[in-house]
Amino acid sequence: MIKTDVIDQIAFELYEAEKQKKSVNKFVDAYPEMDEAFAYQIQERLIEMKCKEEKTQRVGRKLGLTSKAKQVMMGVHEPSYGVLLENMQLFEGERISLAPFIHAKVEPEIAFIFNREVKGPHVTVADVLAATEYIAPALEIIDSRFQGFKFTLSDAVADNSSSSRYIIGERFYSPENFDLKLMGMVFKQNGEVVATGAGAAVMGHPARAIAWLANRLYKVGQSIQPGEVVLSGSLSAAIKIEAGDHFSASFDGIGSVEAIFTE
Repeated sequence: MIKTDVIDQIAFELYEAEKQKKSVNKFVDAYPEMDEAFAYQIQERLIEMKCKEEKTQRVGRKLGLTSKAKQVMMGVHEPSYGVLLENMQLFEGERISLAPFIHAKVEPEIAFIFNREVKGPHVTVADVLAATEYIAPALEIIDSRFQGFKFTLSDAVADNSSSSRYIIGERFYSPENFDLKLMGMVFKQNGEVVATGAGAAVMGHPARAIAWLANRLYKVGQSIQPGEVVLSGSLSAAIKIEAGDHFSASFDGIGSVEAIFTE
């Protein structure tokens, strides 16, 4: 059993690591009893800390480890989730400095914006789509606070599932006009194609990942709220960002989203 003061201490160390841009060692090495349930308690404490210190608020969620290949690589059988905060959103057209990050990477995702509550325990793909007002192309910037971007599932969960920043494209579409499972994506770095994928890369269907999230949140007395955004999971492997990089992700039928990075 991990005590409250240990939860507070780990959350504080993760927060300081992000602020100071200094990575830390995996916590499971020092606390082998830190299972997934306790990791989510640490994540919750970390988010409370950020909201208070940075005077920001929760605006949604993000999913991680949604591809079977990534789950096998990490030795897990289900995804993870993190919290999106208002001050994590960036906007297309602004150049993004790499100064705040430790070792940032970028992923192409489909964002869902909800107009109804999505609450477990028996949420289906159809339920998610019915509650979705819009979908849009998105880029998520992930940045682990752990040395060498190496961690266990529990470590990653405690670290808000490697969340850092996100960009949502400026055009929004109703999901009813698309088969998201078959929606193709082309991911480019400096004009060169670095990955292609389809919505099915995310648990067979992006809305299935969000259904999993809603059912998982039910276990801790939470739900997806109207107005919240959820990043449904990456359609490709994450790509390391270097100063000067220009990334774009184009999705069939819903356009593209771009990001330019500087020192």
